[in-house]
Amino acid sequence: EPYLPTVIIAGGFLRRAGSAEQKAAHLPGIIDGSKTFAFAQLEKNSRWDLGDVTTTAKKKGDGWVIDGEKFVVLNGEAADTLVVTARTAGGQRDRSGVGVFLVPSDAKGVSRKGYPTQDGQRAADITFTGVEIGADAAIGDPANGLPLIEAVVDDARTALCAEAVGLMDESLTTTVEYIKTRKQFGVPIGSFQVLQHRAADMFVATEQARSMAMFATMAAEFDDAKERANAISAAKVQIGKSGKFVGQQSIQLHGGIGMTMEAKIGHYFKRLTMIEQTFGDTEHHLTQVSNGGGLI
Repeated sequence: EPYLPTVIIAGGFLRRAGSAEQKAAHLPGIIDGSKTFAFAQLEKNSRWDLGDVTTTAKKKGDGWVIDGEKFVVLNGEAADTLVVTARTAGGQRDRSGVGVFLVPSDAKGVSRKGYPTQDGQRAADITFTGVEIGADAAIGDPANGLPLIEAVVDDARTALCAEAVGLMDESLTTTVEYIKTRKQFGVPIGSFQVLQHRAADMFVATEQARSMAMFATMAAEFDDAKERANAISAAKVQIGKSGKFVGQQSIQLHGGIGMTMEAKIGHYFKRLTMIEQTFGDTEHHLTQVSNGGGLI
């Protein structure tokens, strides 16, 4: 279900900067599940730089006209409303001049191409061609929306960290159960000391990830943006490292069955891999931490 793009991201934008009218129009639908959203942010060459925006929002009367392309928009194919980042002024990578806009997915000029992702979800590439929206479509300050975007994306990273811990926890539980029942040489393979050591290492990695996910949850409310971003980047680094280790060990301890579509362990690892790549991979966040803060 599109919980992350709808509740965490769209709900986050509305909670942090939405007007009373925007909240009244959209929050009831989010709460009762009748409306879903998608975050159209990633562009062809932007990678994980939230301020790298070439999609434009130009004034037309009291409203705006959106032009540009967005890629790998989670739930973009099915969403009722798109939360779009667009440049209102400045150059491609300027921190100022970026706004956030609510665009109906069925608006004239919106073209969507959907496809499945590796973890069984769906995404879409979306083109905006002369899409006209009203003045009430802008969330917050359309000339200085990047701090808002960074705060909401940090919320999303925190939520992904929590999801990853759940996946690691279930992967560990499933794997331990498997090695207790899978027999080789007439005994359960879980009786082999080397496999017990691997399971212990998986447990340690999972608990390290859990601690950092808790830290990220606390850091999400830090008032200092650099301190918040640095803490959440550090959590994303540990989540990425732990997720890769736990996922790989789970597959190996399952043996050949772990590579089949019928075994759930492979699906957990696929989702962990996608989480590691969402809103910055491990290397990206390690660089952010080494710079003394998540903001460059």
